[in-house]
Amino acid sequence: MIILIPAYEPDIQLLEVIGAIRAADPALSLVVVDDGSGPAYGQIFDGARRAGAHVISYPANLGKGSALKTGFRFILDRFPGQDVVCADSDGQHSVVDILRVAGVAGTDAASMVLGTRTFAGDVPARSRFGNAATRLLFRLATGERIADTQTGLRGYPAAMLPWLLTVGGERYEYELNLLLEATTAGYGIACVGIATIYLDRNSGSHFRPLADSVRIYAPLLKFLLSSLAGFLIDTVAFLALSAATDSVLAAVVGARCLSATANYLINRRLVFKHGGEKPARATAARYVALVFSMLAANYALLTALAGAGVADLPAKLLTEVALFAVSYAVQQRFLFTKGHKPDLVPAQPRHSLAVNRSK
Repeated sequence: MIILIPAYEPDIQLLEVIGAIRAADPALSLVVVDDGSGPAYGQIFDGARRAGAHVISYPANLGKGSALKTGFRFILDRFPGQDVVCADSDGQHSVVDILRVAGVAGTDAASMVLGTRTFAGDVPARSRFGNAATRLLFRLATGERIADTQTGLRGYPAAMLPWLLTVGGERYEYELNLLLEATTAGYGIACVGIATIYLDRNSGSHFRPLADSVRIYAPLLKFLLSSLAGFLIDTVAFLALSAATDSVLAAVVGARCLSATANYLINRRLVFKHGGEKPARATAARYVALVFSMLAANYALLTALAGAGVADLPAKLLTEVALFAVSYAVQQRFLFTKGHKPDLVPAQPRHSLAVNRSK
């Protein structure tokens, strides 16, 4: 079993985590990836080497996803066949919980293990909100419930490491991408409850609320923009066709055909990562069926809400929000899913590494 710790500008907590792990189980090997922290943090990483960790360094900060992939490549080369547990460097994971995840990781060669927090008690607002938002996104995209989608404490069986290197994402979005793509790649997700620990209100986190949130929520944001574009096309086309034909029916049908075609092409090419992996004829036919289903559902839901006494504007807003979520989930999970499994070949490093092996 290998404990992999990505670290960017760490403090003394990194050395305390390493020391506690070594004291609890001296047989465990530790790999620390210095994600371009710079010379000012050299003493911390020297301490990690003296404590027996393998330290991998490179000059520029590339992000947590890149650091994890660097560690996976090193482990595949240096420790082939070893399962891996990833833990954060800031002391947010207790050694007891790290060892609990390590005890489960590898028992199923086709499942990753998540150390999931309960978020009870005094939890920083940005952490509570961020996890709630990504939990909703994950549920929309996969239909599965996971209590903690942002946990950094994860276990991976050795057989999964080559696949981990094929998943996109270089920063915080990488770990969510792993969850989103696990099911279509044929992997399961197991959960182990862990303590919720935030030291000094999580002040040591390098998460950038705006930039990293945009990366994490990109799939849903792109779908929202695609839907907005479809709405604008539908509205403009309706007005133009209505003026040209003087027929409401012709204008509605023509505008919907134009907007649906544009929306399908945008979603297939730009929104969903695997949209182009299946033949356009097959996905187009299913998309048409989805459009008609959404129209019928729209009418039925509006009628039901009107019958319940809900005013037109709130009824329309509730209907559109509900069907937006349904449409996203259907397209993500059924229309534009991965067409085939990737070749499980480790990606090649994009930068040179300085590896310091413990004696």
